[in-house]
Amino acid sequence: MGFIAVLDRAYFVRQIQTLLTFARSTSDPAFAAFLLDKAVNLKSQAEAAPPARDLGPRPPDVEPEK
Repeated sequence: MGFIAVLDRAYFVRQIQTLLTFARSTSDPAFAAFLLDKAVNLKSQAEAAPPARDLGPRPPDVEPEK
C-alpha cells in the first residue's frame, strides 16, 4: 500500500512566496506577470487546502488521534 500525500496550506504559502520573489527579481515584465498569475492560482488552491497538522507535543492524558 502506498501513502497519499495531502498538501497543506504551509506548502502553498512557501510556493507563493517563492513565485513572488522570482517575479520581483526578474526584469522581464511578461515573465513577472506569468509568475504572478501562477501565484494567484496557488492562492486559490491554498484557500481550499487543509491547515497544517499540529505536530507539537501532546499532554500525557490525551489519546492519540486515529
